[in-house]
Amino acid sequence: MSVFQNKVSVLALSSALLIAALSPAQAASEVDFKTAYAAAEAANKEAGRLRDQWTTTQAALDAANKAADAGNFDQAVASAKEAEALARASILQATSEKDAWKALEIR
Repeated sequence: MSVFQNKVSVLALSSALLIAALSPAQAASEVDFKTAYAAAEAANKEAGRLRDQWTTTQAALDAANKAADAGNFDQAVASAKEAEALARASILQATSEKDAWKALEIR
């Protein structure tokens, strides 16, 4: 894992924790879950289009679905938001590394 990937992973985790900390204290509903899940899925599809999907994103989406199926919408929303943060971090990685390899090329 490169230094950049480590930084992106830390950024993704920090973003997910920040989102979770800023979430309102009231209980999440099925509508909240569907909204969060749709945003996460859209970001993950964009990452796929860029050929940089992370397996951890899919794991978070699966956890969100599992929690929603159990009726635990607070956990489902948290997992969906984590998945979105991971997908966005993978998008950032893909776009920033698109041409970064040129700077590392031995001349």
